[in-house]
Amino acid sequence: MSDIRKATPLIGLTGGIACGKSAVSERLQARGAVIVDADRIAREVLIPGSEGLRRVVARWGVSLLNDKGGLNRAVLGEIVFSDPEERIALEEITHPLIASESARQIEEALSGSPPLVVYDAALLIEAGRAERFRPLVVVTTSSSVQLDRIMRRDHLSKEEAQARVSAQLPLSEKASLADYLVDNSGDWSALDRQLEILWSVLTHAK
Repeated sequence: MSDIRKATPLIGLTGGIACGKSAVSERLQARGAVIVDADRIAREVLIPGSEGLRRVVARWGVSLLNDKGGLNRAVLGEIVFSDPEERIALEEITHPLIASESARQIEEALSGSPPLVVYDAALLIEAGRAERFRPLVVVTTSSSVQLDRIMRRDHLSKEEAQARVSAQLPLSEKASLADYLVDNSGDWSALDRQLEILWSVLTHAK
């Protein structure tokens, strides 16, 4: 991969829940970046018939399945967001599967020599993989905006929203590990101005 990376920059993209990482990813993709989406891969490794789903059911039982045999993510979320030990147990199942498929997709993306390859992963730092994806871009926002977005997006109470925030590292800790910070507390035009500069830096555009 190292020889390919000399021609194609590879970066990590992460951030706190509801900080707008997806909006950043979409805008980078619109500029020509290839996105390898760990969140999408995380869903794929738990599809019906997968080894991941088999192991999850073995751990927590068939009550996690919906009437079509798929994973009831709301039920699983209630379990893992309320108990750190249960969340760790889930991560021990899913993280190796996600890492393996991510590596395959990254290698494929790099072989096409796009201007930029972005590994978009919400738990990149928590999984201990941030150093593999430098430079690291961290998307942040204010705590009040973050909670409000979660409550509106997922129809949760403030306490439920806070539980999801608490399940991740504090934003301040993530920000301290960043090579580049993107503040998504403002409007779209403010975000686009930051990304115009970031794109130029990351791709060495003239």
